Amino acid sequence: MGNFAFMKDTKRLIIYLVLVFAITWALEFFVVYPISEKYGYGKNILAQGIVAAMMFAPALCVLLTRWFTKEGFKNSRLAVNFKGGRWKPYVAAWLLPPVLCALGAVAYFLIYPGRFDANHSYIIQQSAEMGVTVTPEQMEQKVIIDIIAAVLIAPLLNAVTCFGEEWGWRGYMMPKLRKRIKFLPAVLLGGLIWGLWHAPLIALGHNYGMGYFGAPWTGIAMMCLFCIALGTLFTWWCERAGSVWPAVIGHGAVNGFAGAPMYFIADNNHALLGPTAAGLIGGSALIIAAVVVIILQSRQSRKTAVAE
Repeated sequence: MGNFAFMKDTKRLIIYLVLVFAITWALEFFVVYPISEKYGYGKNILAQGIVAAMMFAPALCVLLTRWFTKEGFKNSRLAVNFKGGRWKPYVAAWLLPPVLCALGAVAYFLIYPGRFDANHSYIIQQSAEMGVTVTPEQMEQKVIIDIIAAVLIAPLLNAVTCFGEEWGWRGYMMPKLRKRIKFLPAVLLGGLIWGLWHAPLIALGHNYGMGYFGAPWTGIAMMCLFCIALGTLFTWWCERAGSVWPAVIGHGAVNGFAGAPMYFIADNNHALLGPTAAGLIGGSALIIAAVVVIILQSRQSRKTAVAE
């Protein structure tokens, strides 16, 4: 009976992954790509809107998979329980991502001090190219307000779209992977899958632009590393809370704050390295935090094994 349930769960996971890749990649290759080829990707509202809507694809595929396979909605990871210290992952998910993103940006600017611009010239120039005139004083006020909002409000504001992804990845995929394999291989495989899901957009210039060394393959590899690091933290928090919501909050916090270092960049020619958390140096604090989590999880697993 246990083996039958194992095989049934494996089938459900495969169906989910086939659906989520088929739907999103079909939209990207057959809708977003043609639009981007004709009008450009970076500044095309329609293309950007479709990409934003695709964040709901993982949640949609959870619904479809549960319906197709008659799995139902037990163990959907939607419940919230703050008892027994389970509130701690929520606090960590809200506050830790901005700190880690900021630390990564500081590391980037310490290594490349010539790329730091306290006058926000790059963003002011980008705004001008879009027809928006902003004075340095106005930009200074905007930077302060945006950073405060990114820390205090963004996790909630972004919760709707981030739920679209997280109910799929941390609410459905990861629990099924964790039934089969230990924490480390699960987060490595889960992060790799999540990163590859972004691959067509990375090839379009999402996150890293175009023309960087090894494009688009190095960008795809960097996105996979970024997703492994984030996925490790999110999975850790979700398992401790018994809920998908810490991942939703954490994802919203990252999305809200990750772009803040761009206010201080002199140019955007080195996005593969930073200063945002999606870059190798900009994401260094996230990567270190993920390694710490893996070590803590390994120690806890050994203690549990000894106790048994």
